Amino acid sequence: MPPNRPNVLFILADQLRASSLPLYGEQQISTPHLDRLAGDGVVLTNAVATCAVCTPYRSMLLTGRHPQTTGHVVNFIRTRHDEIGIGDALAHAGYHTAWVGKWHLHTGSFPHIRDARDYVPEGRDRLGFQHWRGYNFHMKYFDGYVNLDDWRTEQWQGYETDALARYACEFMDSAGEQPFCLFVSPHQPHGTPFQHAPEEYYARLPERLSLPENVPDTIREDSLRWYRNYLAMTLTVDDMIGNLLDYLDQTGRAKNTLVIFTSDHGSQVGAHGIGPGEKKMPYEESLWVPWIMRWPGVFEGGMLRDTLTAPVDIFPSLCGLCDVPVPRTVEGYDLSAAWRGVAGVFEQDAVFTMNFGATYDYLIDGQEWRGIRTKDHSYARWLNGKVELFDLRNDPLQMTNLADDPGMQGLRERMEKTLQALMSKRRDELVPCTSYRDWLDNYRRVVRNAFGPLGDPEDEPDWSLLT
Repeated sequence: MPPNRPNVLFILADQLRASSLPLYGEQQISTPHLDRLAGDGVVLTNAVATCAVCTPYRSMLLTGRHPQTTGHVVNFIRTRHDEIGIGDALAHAGYHTAWVGKWHLHTGSFPHIRDARDYVPEGRDRLGFQHWRGYNFHMKYFDGYVNLDDWRTEQWQGYETDALARYACEFMDSAGEQPFCLFVSPHQPHGTPFQHAPEEYYARLPERLSLPENVPDTIREDSLRWYRNYLAMTLTVDDMIGNLLDYLDQTGRAKNTLVIFTSDHGSQVGAHGIGPGEKKMPYEESLWVPWIMRWPGVFEGGMLRDTLTAPVDIFPSLCGLCDVPVPRTVEGYDLSAAWRGVAGVFEQDAVFTMNFGATYDYLIDGQEWRGIRTKDHSYARWLNGKVELFDLRNDPLQMTNLADDPGMQGLRERMEKTLQALMSKRRDELVPCTSYRDWLDNYRRVVRNAFGPLGDPEDEPDWSLLT
């Protein structure tokens, strides 16, 4: 491994499923910049958004802890100030940390989420990110807003992915010789009630699109209309990545910058008869996300790795790559050696998947389930009694539920045993969503988790846990 700590450029798309990229099978669009990144780097084929909702995923990513611990079971929940984030850990180790784009780990202007000048306060609400050009959540993609390092907001000019690339390059220009950790999080390809993308991106799409056979005819036309916007926005993300890669090349930073691209979850796009923009389901369209990483000398050569990777594993794995101590608060695994292809190192056999309620933003009963995802199978048990078991190798579209197949009862029992062990470790119970109401106060701050009552949500962290 190179002797110097790498810069980190972490690009986090929103709602971009793996199966909508040519790298993972989509043949209707061209993504030359993602292909370039993959050709020079390493692609993970088993990155899983274990809770396919924005805030729960982002909390797992940035704290390395599960929703049962952080309390992020739905969107627009304020992150406790005593959480130690990856920004804290890397800043403590000498990195200059920055966040650009969508945050979604605060209430912001909720419930006014469409065109407000959405705001995340300075201090602990930003989890250790020192430079800030972020917003909590809004869907204004043209001439939208970010918060600055202080309390002010600024309106960008043009389209979001272009603006975020400019903000990212401005930060890297100012970074000097100090290693940096920069997260860039565009909202694309998430839907919006406004204009989705510049017209030039629609011109790059075929006149007629198609969808897999697990999209029923009853919802196919609506899904195709939605998918056209989705793919146009996906192309904007690809161009943004191209701009950032060109910047790294032109400034000489590419050789010592770890570049990672992934997404916080996928989208059903009509699969299994579920609305096009829906997620939070135990299906690959929601759970399976892209993961591409490049670092010359470490991740290169267009290699594939099938390491099962959950969001909670990203924080400790980045620490492993950057030679930074993993805080003792982290619940995920350091998979950096497995990512590098080291033989005989630890890998997990299954990751814990979940959904907590019927809606994204409120504690409303319905659609509660828990499950596990292995390299070969997906298993889910719903609160309403439904059980689903799919063979992902032979049935990637999950068309045949094997849960009641007599020949699969042994596998079903093993999957259920693994699920119960993972739930027990997290003190998790499959209960109605309204059971979590006492986890939050009137300001949507977390005051309780699966392990019991918590202290003041605005207390400082115990910094001794950083190392």
